[in-house]
Amino acid sequence: MNKEKKVLIAERVNIEAIKKILETEVEVDVKLDLEREELLKEIENYDGLIVRSSTKVNKELLENAKKLKVVGRAGNGIDNIDIEAATRHGVVVANTPDSNSISACELTIGLLLASSRNITKANSYLKSGKWDRKRFIGTEMYNKTLGIVGLGRIGGLVATRMKAFDMNVIAYDPYILDERFERYGVTKKETLDELLEESDFITVHTPKTPETIAMISYEEIKKMKDGVRVVNVARGGIIDERALLEGIKSGKIVGSGIDVHEQEPSYNNPLFDLEETVVTPHLGASTNEAQENVGVSIAKQVLCALEGEVVPNAINLPTLNRDELKAIKPYLELMEKLGKIYYQLYSSPIDMVDINYHGSISNQDVEMITVAFIKGLLEPVIKERVNYVNARLIAKKRGIVVNESKYSENYNGYTDLVKVKIRSKDYVFTLSGNLSTKKEGRLVEILGYEVDVMPSEHMIIIQNKDIPGVIGHIGTLLGNENVNIASMQVGRRNIGEEALMLLNVDNNVSNETLKKVKTIDNVLSSKKVRL
Repeated sequence: MNKEKKVLIAERVNIEAIKKILETEVEVDVKLDLEREELLKEIENYDGLIVRSSTKVNKELLENAKKLKVVGRAGNGIDNIDIEAATRHGVVVANTPDSNSISACELTIGLLLASSRNITKANSYLKSGKWDRKRFIGTEMYNKTLGIVGLGRIGGLVATRMKAFDMNVIAYDPYILDERFERYGVTKKETLDELLEESDFITVHTPKTPETIAMISYEEIKKMKDGVRVVNVARGGIIDERALLEGIKSGKIVGSGIDVHEQEPSYNNPLFDLEETVVTPHLGASTNEAQENVGVSIAKQVLCALEGEVVPNAINLPTLNRDELKAIKPYLELMEKLGKIYYQLYSSPIDMVDINYHGSISNQDVEMITVAFIKGLLEPVIKERVNYVNARLIAKKRGIVVNESKYSENYNGYTDLVKVKIRSKDYVFTLSGNLSTKKEGRLVEILGYEVDVMPSEHMIIIQNKDIPGVIGHIGTLLGNENVNIASMQVGRRNIGEEALMLLNVDNNVSNETLKKVKTIDNVLSSKKVRL
């Protein structure tokens, strides 16, 4: 990384925390409250942009941002960012969902408690100089049913903590695998209606999307239990405020805790006049720890993107937590290298890529590994920027069909293996890779030949007749050409037939040297590969 790269901080964030991490690697400019026209001119100079919720990162801005590689959203929501346009431009969009997860979770629990035990009402009453316990009788959460809508990061944290309250925790999330429900000891509900009908307390933890706006409105509230309590620390508008108001006035809902609002700042909201509501001014991330974490997290995300690393919290990439990323990272590095081989051997356009995952690797979320291979595959032939964000989109535009399959069984003695078949009009090219016991990436099959090679930056791939003396002649010639061979691997199918030789060499090999190799008797082809 060098200081030629520049990052613009366009909104008020924890600037000191961000600069502390970024300034050792890149140039950082802080330009707050730029007028829109000024920002559109300035953005062409920057590789990275850090914003909160006000700056509109839309098609117009992205078309002006010729160098932009990453947008860091300090916070969780991404309403102000055009994800589709960013993906088309190969711009990583990353947020900080983990940074305020604990804070949002704890506020959720605080609002649940405040609602069930009338804490805020009792506080105001007592401070006004009055005393009365009977009017503030609440309800216990013990042995009640908590319905969580959205079992993502915050929903999972809430579930864990409320299990300690001995609540019966149920959840609805059609996008989460069953394993996650099992991990948190939560009962999965197949429909939102089921959850609404069974819950004594309901809390929502979904992103704000066209699908989730007003997902709890008049009809949904009618399906709730009488005497239900509802909390929203997610995004304003997921619960329809007019429907919520009517639900409270009708007595269906006896308590609510609302931290996020359809309009913010929110003034003269009729919900604020009701004793049944506990309201806060979007405090989900408002802790010292969360603000510090947001700054540190977004700075690290931006650096990862600028260095070409996988960004764990990228919005327009498959979501990976740290443990998942650690498990698959060696495969990401391996498959990106293996992807680069085809177009350095052949020029025939690709029609289809089949990627099969066998054994233990099939239990992982492999989407990112597939993307890594596609990225490597396209880089040698694409002039435009190819990265983890837009690799699939570019492949689709080029008419390349990518198929992905998983098989839990071991393959040919390998406990885990990724097998790739590339089909073109003229060729069917295969290769396979796995990890050694040291978690080092290995190429274990290519063109049907079994090998065991650690891919290196410079390699030579030679096909020859399996005849004594050929290897010696090749080694002698390369030695005379000052090509140092780091390792050599020979694969063959049957004795005396064609064989394949893979050489790891220390430096780039000239085309003239390759031509000389081809002149050796019984050498059929000689090509170099740079990974």
